[in-house]
Amino acid sequence: MSNKIKRFFLPESEIPTQWYNIQADMVNKPLPPLNPATKEVLKPEDLFPIFAEELCRQEFDQTHRWIDIPEEVRDMYKYYRSTPLVRAYGLEKALGTPAHIYFKNESVSPMGSHKLNSAIPQAYYCKQEGVKNVTTETGAGQWGASLAYAAKLFGLEAAVYQVKISYEQKPYRRSIMQTFGAQVTASPSMSTRAGKDILTATPSHQGSLGTAISEAIELATTTPNCKYTLGSVLSHVTLHQTVIGLEAEKQMKMAGEYPDIVIACFGGGSNFGGMSFPFLRHNILEGKKTRFIAAEPASCPKLTKGEFRYDFGDEAGYTPLLPMFTLGHKFTPANIHAGGLRYHGAGVIVSQLLKDKLIEAVDIQQIEAFNAGVIFARAEGIIPAPESCHAIAATINEANKCKETGEEKVILFNLSGHGLIDMSAYDNYFAGNLVNYSYEPGENAK
Repeated sequence: MSNKIKRFFLPESEIPTQWYNIQADMVNKPLPPLNPATKEVLKPEDLFPIFAEELCRQEFDQTHRWIDIPEEVRDMYKYYRSTPLVRAYGLEKALGTPAHIYFKNESVSPMGSHKLNSAIPQAYYCKQEGVKNVTTETGAGQWGASLAYAAKLFGLEAAVYQVKISYEQKPYRRSIMQTFGAQVTASPSMSTRAGKDILTATPSHQGSLGTAISEAIELATTTPNCKYTLGSVLSHVTLHQTVIGLEAEKQMKMAGEYPDIVIACFGGGSNFGGMSFPFLRHNILEGKKTRFIAAEPASCPKLTKGEFRYDFGDEAGYTPLLPMFTLGHKFTPANIHAGGLRYHGAGVIVSQLLKDKLIEAVDIQQIEAFNAGVIFARAEGIIPAPESCHAIAATINEANKCKETGEEKVILFNLSGHGLIDMSAYDNYFAGNLVNYSYEPGENAK
């Protein structure tokens, strides 16, 4: 490998200056969100009490293909971007596959995941509007850590509701958030009406992203000069994440290849969309035939086994009604270690793309995901987050198909985060304590 290039970097001058808005290029636009009380179509200003106004405008924008990245945000991106595109020679050798495997390494950000790509602009827009306080939810803690850091960059106070099971499983993520000055509360809690109602109905409730979203929105709407921020699901979050795929597109050109398959893990859709959408535009506009695979947990398979309909984005029913693939907003996911994927629904853009068969989805069992993560770690020297292990498992499955057929397909996946604060999950894996969970329609995961 001495004459082969392993990693591809862009100079700071090549960091994207605009985000890509795929809604402008979609033939079938996502259906509009609805007011849950009146069922009327929402307008951007209807969400101004919850989100920063510019984020609301980005959420509803189905016209502008490119959205300028503010200079202050781009300056902050330069702290860690561009992230490397890496040729996974070690993984290819370990698998004995003729496939060419690449991964975009988002784990090198200060917070160890892709989440900072949206936390920075969300905090920036709140600051520009004169907001002093921000609230959010977090599952595994990567989004909460990123928002806590971004809030500190712009002088904001942050309050984070962390899913209770993750709060207990991942104490160091909580410590990171507290290091950056955030107040962290295990959700469901007794600090909000939504939390009290959930705990009254189910005292042993271990939490979900749906419960944490309810509590964070309630706090934002009852606290003066406070706005809510979100780490996934909504379209403006995915918009910010397209910096991943836009960089990867340039880096694949440096490598002299173009992906046949693009893969990312799937919770609400920001990481998958951020990697996929810049490449998917070439399928839509130019007729390219790249496949896009969203890898979700078998215990929370909204894309593979969910129903496409209007549903709430949270458990208490505070959010607008969103047209999405969903398992139902009352669904409580199993306590898998991939906390960032434990969400009942999918973002509206991804849901429409799946409905139109422009993307695919696979579900991955927890043990298969960790098997893949260990193979990758031993081959490439990076311990992946449990969420990213799902993408790696899907990548290995596709690479093994190439081994059977002899095809030299180019596979690109997003390594959305490292697992160095998730080692208790790996401890459980090596001790044989992990179990698989399956979803049964109409029931909670079991």
